[in-house]
Amino acid sequence: MRILVRDNNVDQALRVLKKKLQREGVFREMKARRAYEKPSEKRAREKAEAVRRSRKAARKMAQREGLIPGRARKSQPSKNNSGR
Repeated sequence: MRILVRDNNVDQALRVLKKKLQREGVFREMKARRAYEKPSEKRAREKAEAVRRSRKAARKMAQREGLIPGRARKSQPSKNNSGR
């Protein structure tokens, strides 16, 4: 993994690094490895994660089909109106 530091802006580079690590699940993995997890607890956790994933997929599918309203998107300012 490579993070570019532009204009000696280390704070920005750290934010980018943290975001990439968060997306890849490194922090979750570190937390999980702090202590031993019994096999029964691991099975229960993995099953709960699978249920959560399937519910999320079903919710997204229902939103795409129009059965339930989707989340309101944040409006972004257009790039054409830069004020020049």
